[in-house]
Amino acid sequence: MTVEEDDTNRRAAAQHTVSEHLRLTAAGRTDEWVKLFAPDAVLEFPFAPAGVPRRVTGRDALFAHMSHFPETFDVEFADLVFHKTVDPSLVIVEFRSTGTARPTGKPYEQTCISVVRTDDDALITHYLDYWNPLVAIEALTPHDVPSDPDLSVTFGG
Repeated sequence: MTVEEDDTNRRAAAQHTVSEHLRLTAAGRTDEWVKLFAPDAVLEFPFAPAGVPRRVTGRDALFAHMSHFPETFDVEFADLVFHKTVDPSLVIVEFRSTGTARPTGKPYEQTCISVVRTDDDALITHYLDYWNPLVAIEALTPHDVPSDPDLSVTFGG
């Protein structure tokens, strides 16, 4: 196998893992989702609001963090655009989240960019998740509560 073929296969495997991450997240299948991550993987949220950790490390912590997502959001991820990188184990993907915040019934429409590193087995080692926390806060704020930029919500473990 040539280096180019190896890079193509690694890139395809890494992109498949990210696609599976989104599919399993949307389906609420956290038990399967966490297996896409290396045992010491890191999930980072640079724009996390108060009450949401900016960094989650290790499968147990990842599972605990995402275990309430299915009861919080009913979403689908769509319009995935993968950007080719020089490193085939690095995935940069843009996508949309569309759905509903379950506690309020409000729409949850989000645009995201994720930067994901995978290992030789295409397991996620580092997931940098750029999403707008204000969209989540607004979706999770009950209808009878006025919007307030100082409000925060928790939806992770």
